[in-house]
Amino acid sequence: MEPIAVIILNWNGAKLLREFLPSVVANTPRDIARVIVADNGSTDDSLEVLEREFPDVEVLKFDHNYGFAGGYNRAIEATRYRYTLLLNSDVSTPEGWLRPLYDWAVAHPDMGAAMPKIRSYRHPEQFEYAGAAGGFLDCHGYPYCRGRIFNNVETDHGQYDDPCEVFWATGAAMLVDTEAYLQAGGLDEAFFAHMEEIDLCWRLKLAGRHNYVVPASVVYHLGGASLDASNPYKTYLNFRNNLLMLHKNLPASMRRGFLFRRRLLDTLAWGRYVATLKWRHAAAVVRAHRDYARMSRAYNTDPRENMLAGAPNILPKLLGL
Repeated sequence: MEPIAVIILNWNGAKLLREFLPSVVANTPRDIARVIVADNGSTDDSLEVLEREFPDVEVLKFDHNYGFAGGYNRAIEATRYRYTLLLNSDVSTPEGWLRPLYDWAVAHPDMGAAMPKIRSYRHPEQFEYAGAAGGFLDCHGYPYCRGRIFNNVETDHGQYDDPCEVFWATGAAMLVDTEAYLQAGGLDEAFFAHMEEIDLCWRLKLAGRHNYVVPASVVYHLGGASLDASNPYKTYLNFRNNLLMLHKNLPASMRRGFLFRRRLLDTLAWGRYVATLKWRHAAAVVRAHRDYARMSRAYNTDPRENMLAGAPNILPKLLGL
């Protein structure tokens, strides 16, 4: 059996499959990987497209939409390859994209997760928002990347072509050690979507694993295929899941004060939405905090290590200072 399962999670994405799956099938070396599509209960013609146009691609069929986290957990549990590459359905893969990641994984048995360099499908000279050249968290728990801080995305001039350890790898294209993934509990299904891969990478680090970016591998991501940034539901998920992630992974001794400060910062974000008349986004922030308070009661274990200690502060960039 090949060592890698390249798993694409699909939900009502027949158009994306037609546009992006051909490059994955053509440029994924068959000696090291098998391409698998996990269908999350699609109600469009995705299954017909796969059967008719991609007969050699293995398909896992789920009965309904389990979300990003639930869909991948079920797919990985069903396949259990040595490594699993979680690949968004809106990612184009050029020739030679996979082998550098595989070679890195073999050479680094301490790997929890690894990601390629992510560039924009529409603007190939630029990094793409979801991951860019490797993900980090600042001292307030805000995610950012080499090549992208909030909405500011850099042009790729090779400035981040060095492989390095990162805090998190993007779920748009993330190679995981399957056993480490399962031991860490997989993606948290309570998150449904957004930031669940950062939470997973944090737990992998707490377990002693290391996460990497391998820029010798490059993919091109369309982005926004599931939820656009203008969608209030995305605002809700990002605020709620960030709070849940911090609650889960910070030591109990510092959690209360840390989350109090985050509530103050989120209040500033809420005020900005109100000031710009984005009422539905403001309401999403309120709902995120309400649901966090309820959902956080389900988590009753805490780590001892504070992995945000010494992290830089990018809040001034958030505030435009």
